[in-house]
Amino acid sequence: MKKQGKKLNEKALKPVEEEVIVNENENEVSSGSEDGSIESPVVSDDDYESLSEGDDSRRNSDSELDSGSGSEESEFSEDEDGENPSNEGGLSDGVDTHNKGDQSASDDSREVVDESDSSEDEVGPRNTIGDVPLEWYKDEEHIGYDIAGKKIKKKERVDKLDSFLARTDDANSWRKIFDDIEDEEVELTKEETKLIRRMLKGKAPHADFDPHAPYVDWFAWDGAKHPLSNAPEPKRRFIPSKWEAKKVVKYIRAIRKGLIKFDKPKEEPRFYNLWGDETEKSGHGLSYIPAPKPKLPGHEESYNPSLEYIPTQEEISAYQLMFEEDRPKFIPKRFASLRSVPAYEKSVRESFDRCLDLYLCPRARKKRINIDPESLKPKLPSRKDLKPYPTTCYLEYKGHKGPVVSIGTDPSGQHIVSGSHDGTVRIWEVETGRCIKIWELGESVQHVSWNPLPELPILAVSMGQDVLVLNTGLEKEENKTIADLLRVETPSAPDDSETASVSWSQYDKYEGIKIKHFKTVSSVEWHRKGDYFSTVMPADILLIYQFIFSVLIHLLSKKLTQRLPFKLHGLPVSSTFHPTRSIFFVSTKKNVRVYDLVKKKFIKKLEAGVREISSVSVHPGGDNVIVGSKDGKLCWFDMDLSSKPYKILKSHPKDITSVAYHRNYPLFASSSDDCTAYVFHGMVYSDLNQNPLIVPLEILHGHTSVNGRGVLDCKFHPRQPWLFTAGADSVIKLFCH
Repeated sequence: MKKQGKKLNEKALKPVEEEVIVNENENEVSSGSEDGSIESPVVSDDDYESLSEGDDSRRNSDSELDSGSGSEESEFSEDEDGENPSNEGGLSDGVDTHNKGDQSASDDSREVVDESDSSEDEVGPRNTIGDVPLEWYKDEEHIGYDIAGKKIKKKERVDKLDSFLARTDDANSWRKIFDDIEDEEVELTKEETKLIRRMLKGKAPHADFDPHAPYVDWFAWDGAKHPLSNAPEPKRRFIPSKWEAKKVVKYIRAIRKGLIKFDKPKEEPRFYNLWGDETEKSGHGLSYIPAPKPKLPGHEESYNPSLEYIPTQEEISAYQLMFEEDRPKFIPKRFASLRSVPAYEKSVRESFDRCLDLYLCPRARKKRINIDPESLKPKLPSRKDLKPYPTTCYLEYKGHKGPVVSIGTDPSGQHIVSGSHDGTVRIWEVETGRCIKIWELGESVQHVSWNPLPELPILAVSMGQDVLVLNTGLEKEENKTIADLLRVETPSAPDDSETASVSWSQYDKYEGIKIKHFKTVSSVEWHRKGDYFSTVMPADILLIYQFIFSVLIHLLSKKLTQRLPFKLHGLPVSSTFHPTRSIFFVSTKKNVRVYDLVKKKFIKKLEAGVREISSVSVHPGGDNVIVGSKDGKLCWFDMDLSSKPYKILKSHPKDITSVAYHRNYPLFASSSDDCTAYVFHGMVYSDLNQNPLIVPLEILHGHTSVNGRGVLDCKFHPRQPWLFTAGADSVIKLFCH
């Protein structure tokens, strides 16, 4: 019978030796047919029945598959019955027949020698990789090398689904196995399947092997005078070892207590996602991070570099004056040839430093995330949706001869007041730009403020150590209350009380009140009721008396002055009243302190974290504060949220001189010495869970710089989204939407 399958590899399955066919009827030996093919071995009836008990269905399929080769099937059946027509005439007849046979058959029989122990006659495996694991060729295009040293290409892998469908259609697929080393599919013959079944049942592979053959003692014991040992066998060789039993018990107890743990075998998932992408499994424990490679040598390390890389003697001398860590580690030199290059004197040191870097320097794997920078920007509403806000200069108010340091607006919005270093205070009509009144005070004006009550059109002007309360004369009818309010019956004389630092007197030149202070007054702010106003005097911190009376609150109706009943921790810069409650804000150079005037207690300290605070403004709602600093930062504080800034806006490159909120519109602005004013949208929501919305809107230009100063003050119109700016160029500008 011809072999239909290919010969198995030595590692996949041991080759089946050719069996000697024994003719039971005539006791003749046949080593195969004349054509060199190996016939199936003769198996006894009992063995054959035991081999074919669970394979009735497969036998039918085998008979159907083998029906195409009738001669082979007939030979297989005759061998099973013990009838061999080629050996009917005995051994001698077989030899004669062999001599009379075809020469081609004799040539084939010479090529295949049965039962040869010579390794040269065996057909070696096609793949010659030896003991090399197949995993090493997992990512390669070949699986090994043949005897000629040529690569054995991998065959194209068949999809598992197609392979499964092919196996269901092939009735002979149960005989096929895959040889990983040869990378091919091998079909087992019937003899090989019988051999495998006997091995699975624990029997000898060959049917003619007798496992209980009689023992043949090849040693002649007769006449042996000197045996190896005449001592009897000890008893310990026939009983179990107690020491081994104790050792086993010890291991069992350690396993039960959990002291010895075994690695659990990795269970492969029974099911897998057929259409899913294969993702790399994350490794357990610390992942290996390769060390960074050293910098490759460049042109400087060449033995003959260009002249531009060679330092001069002056540069080499300058290297000696540098610190050792700043000094270059390698100084290029030129040599005539590579043979004249000496050994590098720092090679051992650099190798040692490299080893220290590899050993001591920690390495961490940082995961980089590809993020679009545009996605990090906050999503702000469009400026078109936030109109109206001031954008262009509509009107200019000219008349001052010096820098305009302060401006104020009328509660009705029809007039503005301005004070300048030229010693004048002017009132302007907003719509026409006409100056309707001028006060010549003869001294540089520091600050002007308009009373917030419409029925009291009076001004508070600070110049030097004096604060003047003047009547604007813009009331529609003669108001006697204003005249009575601005009349001081007897000038207050200084005494030892708290008000000894301030004196009230009548200012006859312009029918007003003059309040004399002991220090230069920098700012004046009115209370919302129009009867109180505060003054700030930046005193010297070394003078304790001036430091205590640096912030004063004046009562206009009773002509009284009282100091702030709190201890100030720092030099005061400005002050302001809460728009709705009895809360007072005092800003020092570093922070803003909040006090309750009724309960006389300290409430909160707002830490700006800037170099020096220059101005403060309170939102009309009273819960938000903006602070301008001299380092160009604008800080927004949400008092309900934290004492730290909610937002810090770095908008101006120079000092911020003034900040202001609008009374009705969600707008706020800041002016700076860089001759610009920034307008922002600042929406405060009634919902406490929603943070304020801050959107930059416009940068207003137009002022010119004089002596390094730009825009000195800014104020919003009380009713319209307009902004007034006062500059060091003695011009006041009105910006409208």
